[in-house]
Amino acid sequence: MQIENLVTDEIAQKSAWEALEKSILYYRGRPIGTVAAYDNSVEALNYDQCFIRDFVSSALIFLAKGRTDIVRNFLEVTLKLQPKERQLDAYKPGRGLIPASFKVIVENGEEYLEADFGEHAIARVTPVDSCLWWIILLRAYVVATKDFSIAYQPEFQNGIRLIMEICLANRFDMYPTLLVPDGACMIDRRMGIYGHPLEIQVLFYTALRAARELLVCQGNQDIVMAIDNRLPLLCGHIRQHYWIDINRLNAIYRFKSEEYGKAAVNLFNIYVDSIPYYELDKWLPRKGGYLAGNVGPSQLDTRFFALGNLMAIISDLATEEQSQAIMTLIDERWDDLVGDMPMKICFPAIEDEEYRIVTGCDPKNIPWSYHNAGSWPVLMWMLTAAAVKTNRTSLAKKAIAIAEARIAEDEWPEYYDGKKGRLIGKQARKYQTWTIAGFLLAKELVTDASHLPLVSFDKLPPELVSRACEFEIGSVDPFSS
Repeated sequence: MQIENLVTDEIAQKSAWEALEKSILYYRGRPIGTVAAYDNSVEALNYDQCFIRDFVSSALIFLAKGRTDIVRNFLEVTLKLQPKERQLDAYKPGRGLIPASFKVIVENGEEYLEADFGEHAIARVTPVDSCLWWIILLRAYVVATKDFSIAYQPEFQNGIRLIMEICLANRFDMYPTLLVPDGACMIDRRMGIYGHPLEIQVLFYTALRAARELLVCQGNQDIVMAIDNRLPLLCGHIRQHYWIDINRLNAIYRFKSEEYGKAAVNLFNIYVDSIPYYELDKWLPRKGGYLAGNVGPSQLDTRFFALGNLMAIISDLATEEQSQAIMTLIDERWDDLVGDMPMKICFPAIEDEEYRIVTGCDPKNIPWSYHNAGSWPVLMWMLTAAAVKTNRTSLAKKAIAIAEARIAEDEWPEYYDGKKGRLIGKQARKYQTWTIAGFLLAKELVTDASHLPLVSFDKLPPELVSRACEFEIGSVDPFSS
């Protein structure tokens, strides 16, 4: 049996590397990224483009293997696609945005790049996460290569600054989190995540940490000060207001509503009857917990969103106790969150009338499919990184073994359907690049934990930790600077 497992492992890895090599996108003779999927059996649509969020998985495995040139080229070409001038036309991408994707166009024998900032996307959704992933990847490149010179180039310092200016700009919203519409991240269709979705807040926090390390040149003092002001407030806000465990659930269960003034306990005016207490009471392990999907005015989305929770562990946004509780939840609710193919993008699915209202009857987001609690193998690398970070590597090995048994034979699908992830996604592309790269990266991380610093951080500086802790117990004004 052990020999059979080794053979399956070798076949899967060989197949994965061959498929990843085929996905590499070239521009004027240089590798600059990977296409979303290399599936010739169906119409390409935009799957022949390089997506910023998709490429992160490929970039990290390339960095782990010392193939840094493709990552550097990617960072350079995407930076050139970033608009640098203010736009008066509201239909044009704003200054500082990083595109959702780009492709190579050939005309009259000449190659050029065409960027998509969402103006061609389904429902015309504008990516918020591209900017954040770009900074996170730039920092990973610097960590892998020890080449600080790329980040210190004036154009890179300016690029980071422009992104930070968008994120830290004055706005109508009065929370330390980022207010975004539906479709702003990996869940890029209408799924009821508008407001302050966890995924964006965690990527925002991680990008702030990365930018704080990289913005060292003169002229950036105002941005650095703004980051130092925002980080502890954002950290404390997420740790306190997004956290759900049985103790927190008990507190929310007894909330009063319509409170006014500084002494209010139910700060977001959460209505008790809107929370599925009895389902959560049955589902939450005594020592388990997780970060809620969304918090805002009269809104507490109690769905479990995998990317946000896993990245919160990896980036040290979650406390050590919270990180262990999240991993305990995954362990004890394995069939729900991992099942037969790691792992669910969210849980549970929204169904029946709620599905029709929230998604607009989206035929791709039917219950237990695609973004509505489908299983996405790309999340395997984040699950593995979180498991390594918390010394729970047995969970990573268990998840990888599940995928290894069938994912190559299934031809590397984009996602899986069903309550346990047994069905290849109804509209899933095969040879999906981030599925392939996510598998290879998970294998690499569980074998060699020295790659974890590519996406992980040391603890917050003591002075920022103290402010975050003060905010957690409510003694700091969340809107002060």
